[in-house]
Amino acid sequence: MTASRQAVTEPTPLLGQGTLGPDALRAANINPDTGLATDYLNHFNEVMMLMEMLPDMPDCAEDVLDWAPADYIEHFTNSGFKDKELAVLAYHAAPHEVRAHLVTLVLQIEAEVERAQAMLREDAGDTACRAVARLATDCIKPLILAASSAIHGQAESEDDDQDESVQAGVDALFG
Repeated sequence: MTASRQAVTEPTPLLGQGTLGPDALRAANINPDTGLATDYLNHFNEVMMLMEMLPDMPDCAEDVLDWAPADYIEHFTNSGFKDKELAVLAYHAAPHEVRAHLVTLVLQIEAEVERAQAMLREDAGDTACRAVARLATDCIKPLILAASSAIHGQAESEDDDQDESVQAGVDALFG
């Protein structure tokens, strides 16, 4: 048997126990019920804010174009988050359906940012900057809110209510 096969890996601790106890997770700003941290959303909030500023600051287009996706583990591994190892450990212990829901939302956010980047590559003029800003406000912001709800463990019905509220706001905006 090779050395790699002989190596025994430590099992991931269970959420709510030991290293991943509720008090330790709360102290690290990690939701003790879901095992997820909202710090991850900073990655998306930054690009969304840059996109929203484009009509007034078109030079932000380069920063939007430079933005690249980062999954949860990559974000924390490369971040200055004080408890990044705990965040990664808790993520692995998080319920599968919670992680899957977050990943689905993140993929949607990334697709919208990529769509905005494509618009800016084609034309970074005033009209495109306004369109990208609207995309950030109308599409990306609600997705980030939904991801925040998932991280906070809000029930699906609460997300649905929030989505309806966001849609009603968008409908009112565009008449």
